Amino acid sequence: MLVIGLIREGKTADNRVALTPSQCRWILKNADFKIVVQPSDKRCYTDKEYEQSGAILKEDLSECNLLLGIKEIPVDMLLQDKTYMFFSHTKKAQPYNQKLMHAMVEKKITLIDYECLEHEDGQRIIGFGFFAGIVGAHNGIMAFGERTGKFKLGRVYMQRDYRELIHTYFGLKLPPIKIAVTGSGRVAHGILEIMNLMDVQEVEPDEYLAKQFTYPVYVHLKGSSLYAHKDKRTYSRDDFHIHPENYECLFTPYCRQTDILMNGVYWDKNIPRLFKMDDIKRNDFRIQTIADITDDSNGSIPINLGDCPMNDPVYGVDKMSGEKTQPYMQTSVDIMAVGNLPNELPRDASRFFGEQLIKYVLSNYVEGSVIIENATILKQGKLTKRFDYLNDYACKSF
Repeated sequence: MLVIGLIREGKTADNRVALTPSQCRWILKNADFKIVVQPSDKRCYTDKEYEQSGAILKEDLSECNLLLGIKEIPVDMLLQDKTYMFFSHTKKAQPYNQKLMHAMVEKKITLIDYECLEHEDGQRIIGFGFFAGIVGAHNGIMAFGERTGKFKLGRVYMQRDYRELIHTYFGLKLPPIKIAVTGSGRVAHGILEIMNLMDVQEVEPDEYLAKQFTYPVYVHLKGSSLYAHKDKRTYSRDDFHIHPENYECLFTPYCRQTDILMNGVYWDKNIPRLFKMDDIKRNDFRIQTIADITDDSNGSIPINLGDCPMNDPVYGVDKMSGEKTQPYMQTSVDIMAVGNLPNELPRDASRFFGEQLIKYVLSNYVEGSVIIENATILKQGKLTKRFDYLNDYACKSF
């Protein structure tokens, strides 16, 4: 029998869950599984709701075969010889999680990373990106309203759920602003959902760059609009992902025509940034608010100087010095950068996440599949072949 354990989040006060109580009830009714839930007073669902679902509330998770979390697990909470699924943030050899990687190696842990679960075509199977896009886009518009005083939006977490959030947009009239949306994944889809709900009209790139409008508009910039091969002047998605260093970014003209940038592009160190740090000094740099929803510090947005907490999501970056300031200053660009945006809509985000987990992951885990194999970073404490490029990162201290 598969015994699933739902871990109490330990790194941060994250209130999301991998499986909701109603999803636990469905699993227990339709599969020969057992579910053990570690008590927590921080989840968006109560311990009582899990008990009522038929799950067992228990501090000790040692009987579990598969342990499900959300964020990185503190080293002192890791159990020897267990299989874990969570967002480890180690596949890029992130320095801040190297101790976690070392501990998992030492404890002979099998790590299956949600971020690495992909369909055959490379599309991510599971994640919170859609709701990160929802909340990030709302917060970006909210920040622009605070900066200009032309309209006012409340906070997402003040609403009970997504349906109630939508109701707050009734009667909202935005000024004739221009918004650039980057990316093509779940984050971008969430941003576009908010654009539609707020009645922001889509226009083509050439129109966006050439015209001014009397109503709010956005342009959606995917890979072919953002990047071109340095020599061939073309874009191939597959080649770009293999050799991003051979491409340059085409975003610079949009800096002169954009009021709000909603950033949803994937980034790693070899992918060109959307603009250069010094570009914000230019008189024609028009962008006033950046919602960096994918939130890579010093990443695709070079003036992302780090995370903000959920209750204070915006800071400024001085255009001349590049230093962090208070938000909404005339001499600064505002940055909205929060690492756990879906926490503002935790029940909706968790419900969506759990649905994908049930549909595409748990059955593959039980049966064994290439999907699970390809997402397994560590197997009993040893790097799998797909991730052996992390050898120095994982084994440096051993």
